[in-house]
Amino acid sequence: MKLGLLLGAAVAPLVMAGAASAEDAVRAPDYNEGPATAVAEVIVTGRPVLRNRADDVVPTLSYDLEYFQRFEPLTAGDALKRVPSVAFLSDVLEYDGVRLRGLDSGYTQILINGERVPGAGVDRSFFVDRIPAELIERVEVVRSSSANRSGDAVAGAVNIVLRDALSLDGGYVRAGALMFDDSEYGQWGGTFGAVWGGQVGPGRLLVGANVQDRRNPKFKFSERYDAPNGTLDNVEAQTDVRDGADYSFNAAYQVDVAGGELALSGLFVRTDRFQDEDSLEYRNGVQTEANLLSVNDNDLDILTDNLSLDARYSRDMFGGKTKFKLGYAMIDDDQYEFENESEYLRDGTPYPDEDRFTADATDVRIKDEEWSGALEHKRDLNGLTLDFGVQWAMKERDSLIAEAPRIRFNVPNAPGVRPIVPPFGAFEAVPGGDSLIEETRIDPYVMLSGDRGAVKWEAGLRYETTDVTITDETADAADRVTEVDYGFLLPSASLRYRLNDTDRLIVSAARTVRRPSFDRLSPALLEEEFGDSDFIGNPHLKPESAWGVDVGFERQLGRRGVVGVNAFYRAISDLVEEVNTGAEGSAGAGTFIYTVDNVGDGKVWGVEFDLSTPLDFIGMETTGVFLNYSWLDSEVEDFMGTRRFNSQSDYVLNFGFTHDIPTWGAAFGATYRKQGEAAARVLAEEVRTAYGADLEVFLEKRVASNVVVRLTGSNLLNASKDEVFDKFGSVQDQIDRSYDEYELETEKGGPVYQLVARMAF
Repeated sequence: MKLGLLLGAAVAPLVMAGAASAEDAVRAPDYNEGPATAVAEVIVTGRPVLRNRADDVVPTLSYDLEYFQRFEPLTAGDALKRVPSVAFLSDVLEYDGVRLRGLDSGYTQILINGERVPGAGVDRSFFVDRIPAELIERVEVVRSSSANRSGDAVAGAVNIVLRDALSLDGGYVRAGALMFDDSEYGQWGGTFGAVWGGQVGPGRLLVGANVQDRRNPKFKFSERYDAPNGTLDNVEAQTDVRDGADYSFNAAYQVDVAGGELALSGLFVRTDRFQDEDSLEYRNGVQTEANLLSVNDNDLDILTDNLSLDARYSRDMFGGKTKFKLGYAMIDDDQYEFENESEYLRDGTPYPDEDRFTADATDVRIKDEEWSGALEHKRDLNGLTLDFGVQWAMKERDSLIAEAPRIRFNVPNAPGVRPIVPPFGAFEAVPGGDSLIEETRIDPYVMLSGDRGAVKWEAGLRYETTDVTITDETADAADRVTEVDYGFLLPSASLRYRLNDTDRLIVSAARTVRRPSFDRLSPALLEEEFGDSDFIGNPHLKPESAWGVDVGFERQLGRRGVVGVNAFYRAISDLVEEVNTGAEGSAGAGTFIYTVDNVGDGKVWGVEFDLSTPLDFIGMETTGVFLNYSWLDSEVEDFMGTRRFNSQSDYVLNFGFTHDIPTWGAAFGATYRKQGEAAARVLAEEVRTAYGADLEVFLEKRVASNVVVRLTGSNLLNASKDEVFDKFGSVQDQIDRSYDEYELETEKGGPVYQLVARMAF
């Protein structure tokens, strides 16, 4: 959708419960008032918006949408990149898999409205760039665990809270234009959305819809050597353009029924995306036609639908409050990819005489559905609060990954003519590619909490039971169906101690788990998966488990500022690592079949600092600053010795400011982000990744009592992603440092500009 300079886009449900109307909320609040109401976050309020000081016992950082909104994030991932300890290992300008505390995405639990959601990733992760930022009411980073939540949160949890039927009284529209940096005059896109909330019948209704263009143009350049400081074999210049649109619709209805409260909500998001990668490879690093080695055309079509439906009913009964929950969540991911490659100089004859043509095609279809329910009860018990209940979930993940037979033929030199490329043949499932994974979980829990004087605490037990059936149609008949079951007792406890009127101490300890990645469960044999060696999965893997502790100190600064420091430690057992079965691989002598098993232990630790405050203590009450810095480290033993957890960045830094000019109805601000280097070591390959810094700015002006216009720019420093690959033919070559290839790759993206108007009504 190309909307040119149309000032249009995006949904936005905003008004805190109890606000009079969206238009009334346009007026800047008095500094003695409480939190901003209605659409205050989209209209200049005359004061900076800061991090919330959460009242939860479990260590939690809470950020309302207003904290992010002025920089106009397109997705939840764009918003989360400013949050302490959140790292990404994505391409430039991509923020998809959250790596809380720098750990793999599978260690972070992503919740929507407090509930788990399935993702397309084989590591069970959910890509947060699938959620438009306009749907968010707030984001919570939950550093530890509680008995009433799923224990799949070794690194912590990110809870994306969407707006409910009480969020808005009135409505607004958001419209905008986006300019991407991949042509002389820029490539234009747009965004449009609207939201409305109000009384409908006996209850309250909120509805919103949103459509927005997304485009990410990048340039990559690779240099390949025979070894470090060795001979340059070839270089590759590549363009990579990811172009598409996101569509979303959300609704919520809340009504009193039979003495209780019924809340219904639904969310649908469609991602329609096309990725076009084109590359030219040159001999000896000389970029001329005479040295052209290959021309590659790689296209990927992605169509992903996310659907989430939720019903909750609560009422007072049995001496307390009882809540019933029923939910359905689904992701349907359909991807078609083809890659065509023309090769030259195989016989010494340069371009345009083609020597060989190769074509490959892959079709991926994944549908992951999960039904969930819960029966929960809370009641007072002699001055304490007792929570208990049982949560249930049933998952079905149906995967079909198929490839067409490779098309490959040699082309004789002139005067020969390349034959007509035939159509692809019938697609067939790859090894491990036709599978059904069924999981049933029944998780009872009990939790006791109290509040006495300066101390607020909670303690609980959760027992998670899981029955898994793995059906792999590509495996041998004897291994086609595998049934596994396991259970984990997960204790947790948190305490918050108010030291004085401004300071408080928060301590939390919990046991958590990480369930195995789906691709590690398949018993199908994958040939030459690690260099020349093969790999076979292990359907009997059990989850990793971790004991963890968080200790934090938080101080209130003035009336609205907050500064905090938190130290954390995780001791992880039964790590899933590759092991050698000792059997000879399909490539013959010197190669092996590897698998995965629960072996060894690891530990993760770090210190997190965050500051968010207005500068009113020096007379600058309309200027707000924020700074967060996370120092991260870890240790694990693998086949070569000690290393950090794979791809854990050693630090994450964010800082910035906002400044309001109430007399002009204007504001401006900037934010700076830098993520530390990360390293990974797997069988036959190692990679080191570094990112450049990201700078964003915004300028905004109120042009009417209920209209604000905002100009934002992101990636203003043209950030790069730089990777170093050490590649080996076998694990023994890796140990001996006998290189198969040494590659340096740099990826760069240009700035993105947005011009957005918001109007409340």
